[in-house]
Amino acid sequence: MNVDAVIDYIIGYFSQATPIVVFNTIVMGLFTICFLYQVVFFFIGLVRGECKLPPARTQHRYAFFIAAHNEEPVIANLVRSIKAQDYPAELIDVFVVADACTDETARVAREAGAIVYERNDLARKGKSWVMDYGFERILKEYPDTYEGFFIFDADNLVSPNYVSIMNDAFDQGFMALTSYRNSKNFGSSWISSGYATWFLREARFLNNARMLCGTSCAVSGSGYLISSKIVEGMHGWQFHTLTEDIQFSTFCAIHGVRIGYAPAEFFDEQPVTFAASWKQRMRWTKGFYQVFFTYGRHLVTSIAKYRRFAAYDLLMTIAPGMLLTLLSILANGTFLIVSMLSHGFLATDAEMEMCVASLVMTFVSMYMTFFVMGLLTTLVERSHIHCAKRWRLVTNLFTFPLFMFTYIPITVAALFLKVDWVPTPHSVSVTLDDVVGGDAA
Repeated sequence: MNVDAVIDYIIGYFSQATPIVVFNTIVMGLFTICFLYQVVFFFIGLVRGECKLPPARTQHRYAFFIAAHNEEPVIANLVRSIKAQDYPAELIDVFVVADACTDETARVAREAGAIVYERNDLARKGKSWVMDYGFERILKEYPDTYEGFFIFDADNLVSPNYVSIMNDAFDQGFMALTSYRNSKNFGSSWISSGYATWFLREARFLNNARMLCGTSCAVSGSGYLISSKIVEGMHGWQFHTLTEDIQFSTFCAIHGVRIGYAPAEFFDEQPVTFAASWKQRMRWTKGFYQVFFTYGRHLVTSIAKYRRFAAYDLLMTIAPGMLLTLLSILANGTFLIVSMLSHGFLATDAEMEMCVASLVMTFVSMYMTFFVMGLLTTLVERSHIHCAKRWRLVTNLFTFPLFMFTYIPITVAALFLKVDWVPTPHSVSVTLDDVVGGDAA
């Protein structure tokens, strides 16, 4: 079939199709064009496995930076896991900024071996402001001391070889690195297992694949490393949206700073209840909107002018793709309702049946996509999943798509509601041995 024949077929199709069919075809085409590359990434991560890093020639000196608000139950376990690294202890320092704490976070962190700063600025709330404060003090009190800063949350735990693996990647010259985000409470609820599956997929099939393809990755929440040159250049931290991590990643993509990935594993505590998850993901989604409307045109310019695939990748990451899904559902639903009320005047029975089929297929295809995504992630990364409740691995395959569906109302609500930074409480006080031994909930 030649080009002219294809064009004639397309023109013929659209000239005979009803408006709702044309709309659905356009939406499907946009989704395919925008996100097909992630399917390619998925197969690259599946086939090529985990990226391999050459051994570092130099052991660099690092500081761990931990922002903590009322984290007394969990902070000591993180500090101890850092102190237990198979890396020279004299090359690692741990800084904790106890931010407006009303518990014993500062004392517990000091007793565990951290250098603790106490901050009580209630006007500027949020992790990004804590980072700005802490970095300014570290640069002033420890000038020219550290080559890189690890950013962690108080509820995290790090594997014993974490710094060694990250150092192998940092020694290659990366200005920023992300790592393998696992979860310490996979089996606590369908919510926590949904989070865990998403982050396992992000590590193996997104950031790992990006690294294998030679493009830039994205940092996410915690468990990442930034060069001291970046911190010194900013004289602190200058990213203050609700998602400062994605803002930083977007900034790097626009300016051609490649973020690398290393398969160094750390563990994160996930929300257990839907209410806590709703608040956290509302903040994330609102932050994505902030970054999108602030940097969207800069990303487009970077794509058009410099042909940076990383800029396209980040644009697709922060763009509200769920809104396109919702728009399709609303358009088909509205068309169906209006057509039924018109008693066949606006649409034939066949067109209404087609509309119903489109709605059903939208939900079925989304569910199956997320089901397959969860299934392959579970099978490939099963050695990384630590869950005493083995039945949760099976039920999660069916609830993970439902967890992803909940992003639809969140995406809409975040557009219209005011969202403030609210700390996520952490209470899963377990050691690394508890997690990898399968005893953690």
